[in-house]
Amino acid sequence: MERPRISFVMEGGASPPHYHTSGSAGADLKAFIEKPIVLSPGERCVVPTGLRIQLPEGYEAQVRPRSGLAATCGVTCLNSPGTVDSDYRGEIRVILVNLGSDPVTISDGERIAQLVVCPVAQANFISVASLDSSERGDGGFGSTGH
Repeated sequence: MERPRISFVMEGGASPPHYHTSGSAGADLKAFIEKPIVLSPGERCVVPTGLRIQLPEGYEAQVRPRSGLAATCGVTCLNSPGTVDSDYRGEIRVILVNLGSDPVTISDGERIAQLVVCPVAQANFISVASLDSSERGDGGFGSTGH
């Protein structure tokens, strides 16, 4: 599978997206902030990355939490995964929330999220009088077991 080419622009001093290992699905996104941010328990904030990207049509970039921050500090991303559309040219910013019991300090250059680039398709939505039946039918949450 050929890798899509992603153009990017960084503010001075910001970090480019970086795959930590050759098998990483997500490229690290780092905080680009003037001073540390202290996230109290239950608090959320929008953290800039200083990074703007240009995705090819037919792709999106998903902003996802980092498992290390979630496991050790209780910090995760809200609106996860957040979608960066192919026609968006603004700065990628990450909504972090502290679900832990202690304050957490986010420092400049700290890895705060990961960016996963995925192909997407736009659907043709067609209004119909009824839908075909299925084994599941209209069973909602929990209807297929735990």
